[in-house]
Amino acid sequence: MSEADTLFQTATRAHAAGDLAQAERLYGAAIEADPASPSPRNNLMMLLRNQRRWDEMEALVRAWLEIAPQDAELRFRLADLLLADGRYAEGWQLYEARRRLPVSEFRAPPLTYPEWTGQRVGSLMVWLDQGLGDQIQFARYLPVLVAKGVETTVVAPPSLAGLYGGTGARVVAAEGEVSVPRHEAWTPICSLPLRLGTTLESIPPPLALASGPGGPGVGLMLRGRPKHPRDLYRQLPEAARTRLAALPGAVSLHPEDTGATTFRQTADLIEGLGLVITVDTSVAHLAGSMGKPTWLMLPWLGCDWRWLRDRADSPWYPSMRLFRQPAQGDWESVVDDIVQAFEARDA
Repeated sequence: MSEADTLFQTATRAHAAGDLAQAERLYGAAIEADPASPSPRNNLMMLLRNQRRWDEMEALVRAWLEIAPQDAELRFRLADLLLADGRYAEGWQLYEARRRLPVSEFRAPPLTYPEWTGQRVGSLMVWLDQGLGDQIQFARYLPVLVAKGVETTVVAPPSLAGLYGGTGARVVAAEGEVSVPRHEAWTPICSLPLRLGTTLESIPPPLALASGPGGPGVGLMLRGRPKHPRDLYRQLPEAARTRLAALPGAVSLHPEDTGATTFRQTADLIEGLGLVITVDTSVAHLAGSMGKPTWLMLPWLGCDWRWLRDRADSPWYPSMRLFRQPAQGDWESVVDDIVQAFEARDA
């Protein structure tokens, strides 16, 4: 066993035992012994992230990028840090590394025309990218493109296609063989914030999904897709789910309970409700786009960049309120806050 391997294994044991100072020192030594090994580097980043030592983590990632400037994982890690801090100008550039991650499911379309880099074009094909929630979030840019006089076609997952009818874009469901007319350029939908120069101050309004005031019901979405890379962090214990399900008027929005097969059908159900309570899932983006009061539960660890840090509101969805874990695993406090807010709402 190499010196680096020995140091790394000793570091992981110290980490598991809660001796974080020793683990941090040993991870650093393992990195010095074998700078090319990703394991001690990743564990050290996790250790710093779990302690919310953002500045130190950023400094380390930047130092490692000096050595390996094209490392996709490092670039994505830095993007995550910057976007969570609202530093969008540099963050969006680095966010393009998502497409080169080993776990990425992105596949570029087999087209003969070029990818868009922000230049003036008369027509643009917008390609699907990332998860369903991401695509709902960034569909807000479709009307922006149309307003600029760009003939826009969006290729969407079949479950989302029914949401895009009011954007002014031509909608093509990505099902079976897809035929799309030739355009001047194409772009992934999640690259639109970069190409359109989005800052915190210039975020367009959400996808326009009209919604009435609804009734007294409360829609619950208390778990997400198990294969989501951060699903471990958003899993609610049974006691928390039981307390939320006991709220007056609570109904499930899970497709296996509602029978909905598309987001348009789920939106129709949400329209009749007064409030949606959810963990970080695509339903949060859907309800937020509808302008429905949406209470989003966020974990201490694994919180996505789009919800920024230490905020109770979201610049992406004006109707959304964020309830954050005060410590790792503490969903009880989150549910306490939600129950208290619910009772105050009806007082």
